[in-house]
Amino acid sequence: MTSDADSERPAGPPAPTLVVPASIRDAIVGRARDGRPAEICGVLGGEFDADRARVRSQYPADNAAETPRTRYRIDPQQQLSIFDRLEGRGEEIVGFYHSHPTGPPHPSATDAAMATWPDRSYLIVSLEPFELGSWRWCSGTKRDGSGATDDGAAVDDCGAFERERLVFE
Repeated sequence: MTSDADSERPAGPPAPTLVVPASIRDAIVGRARDGRPAEICGVLGGEFDADRARVRSQYPADNAAETPRTRYRIDPQQQLSIFDRLEGRGEEIVGFYHSHPTGPPHPSATDAAMATWPDRSYLIVSLEPFELGSWRWCSGTKRDGSGATDDGAAVDDCGAFERERLVFE
C-alpha cells in the first residue's frame, strides 16, 4: 500500500520514501483513536538516509502542548529519554508522528513553525477523514542540489515540507 504523493509532485527527482511496518502503523493509528480529541505524538526510530527511511520502532510520548486538542509538543524529558533509547539500540531518528483528530494529514502552519529536525519525516494521522500522510522538512537545498548559494545560505522556499512516498509493509 502506498500513498498518492507522487501524483502531487512535479516531474523531477523521485520523492523520498518512508517505509513503515503495518504493525507500527496500526499501533500509531490505534493510539490516535484512543487519544482523541487530543493530538498524540511520538518519535520514529530506524534507518535513515536522504532518499529512503525505514521505521523499525515507534516511541510514544506525552503531548505537553498547552492546547493538546489543536497542537502537539513532545514532552522534552521523554524526548531525551527516547533519544537515549534509540542510541542504545543503534537506531537513528527517522522522524516524528502526531495526529490531527479532525484535520487533514498535512502539516499545519503551526506544524511548520514548530518543526526542528531538517530532512526527517513527519508522519501525520488524520482521523476525520481517516488518512495518513508523511512529509520531509526542507533543510535548505532542493533535492536536485539547487537552492543554496556558495556559502550555503538557502535561497529557495525552505521552511516548507515536501510530501514523501509512504509505503506500508
